[in-house]
Amino acid sequence: MTENNSGHTPEAHGTDRHYDMGLHRAMLLSHVLIIMCMLIVPAVLTAFRPKDTFSENQNRYLAKFPKLTVKKYYDRSFTEGLEKYLSDHFIGADEYVRTRTYTDMAVGKKDVNGVYILRDRMVEKIDPPDESVTQKNIERLNTFAASTDKPVFLMLVPTQADIYRSELPPHAPSPDQNRYITDVVTSLEGIAPIDVWSVLYANRTEYIYYRTDHHWTTSGAYLGYQAASRLMGFEAIPRASFDVYHAADDFRGTYYSKTLYEGTEPDRIDIYGISGRAPRQVLIYSDITAKPEIHDGMYFYEFLEHKDKYSVFFGTNQPMVTISTGRPGGRLLIFKDSYAHCLVPYLTEHYSEITMLDTRYIQTDYRSVADPDDYDQILLLYNVSTFMDGIRL
Repeated sequence: MTENNSGHTPEAHGTDRHYDMGLHRAMLLSHVLIIMCMLIVPAVLTAFRPKDTFSENQNRYLAKFPKLTVKKYYDRSFTEGLEKYLSDHFIGADEYVRTRTYTDMAVGKKDVNGVYILRDRMVEKIDPPDESVTQKNIERLNTFAASTDKPVFLMLVPTQADIYRSELPPHAPSPDQNRYITDVVTSLEGIAPIDVWSVLYANRTEYIYYRTDHHWTTSGAYLGYQAASRLMGFEAIPRASFDVYHAADDFRGTYYSKTLYEGTEPDRIDIYGISGRAPRQVLIYSDITAKPEIHDGMYFYEFLEHKDKYSVFFGTNQPMVTISTGRPGGRLLIFKDSYAHCLVPYLTEHYSEITMLDTRYIQTDYRSVADPDDYDQILLLYNVSTFMDGIRL
């Protein structure tokens, strides 16, 4: 007869095994329920909560629910649109972006969502230019210059990625924008290039670019204004003659929006003006074929209460903006991106009227409302990143 020295009967052993298995099943079921709640509850909340159309933190419009068609189903554009929609509207999307940023930094990733996070600033990752796009830009510029007998000037403004190249991570891809600008301007005919790279690089230790945004500051734009004066035939007003209004010191721009990284100091927005000047009358055309909105002054101070504080300069990007300055001088037509917005206030001291065109938002022929031959001078002003993406004239 075999002895049982454990002190337990076989029936007790069976009971213990059943108890252990039951406990294991209960724990497994609780884990499954927790995981399901973590997935289902946010999804349900996402489905039923009111949908925002704009993310203040990320400073962009959120994806709309895609329209389902047979074509979109089979070419997978509906599925891609749905994934984008769910990603944009999922509960905790901002926290996901913020967590991903710090995770990427912890594992040593060079760029975070297309942004290099440096010691005291953020800069955009710039991919090598597409030579075919650049060649088309040059052809368009030369064709445009040949179509008018008015003086045409080109200002290509380097981005922070070039001025602060020495601070980028080792082996980080970043095209030489100075060389790129030189290659472009040497291929132009009938266009006078305005060199701003040299003066910006010479003043790189000054506050000429925002730390958290892709634009130059009003101080950087002043250097562009000085450079323009040497070719465009006016005398730049000394910096000391301007009153400086510190409009905001908590600006977090486009780079912050992409990363939600809190470690870079927020930016200051300064507005330069001259005491006693009457407000400029500004016409904002959200559609060049429609009646404009009239705004008394160049500054939209309401944006200082929102995240997109850079829009204090002429508001958000619009197809066409016309400024009547009340000052003596000719008429200036500017083809531009948003880098022009904080430079144009300086130019209003020297022209009676300035019209800004952003052809990215114009789908019809702009010549019916802004014929280049009706102006005295024409300025083409783009940052290098915008220019590399391609321009329309």
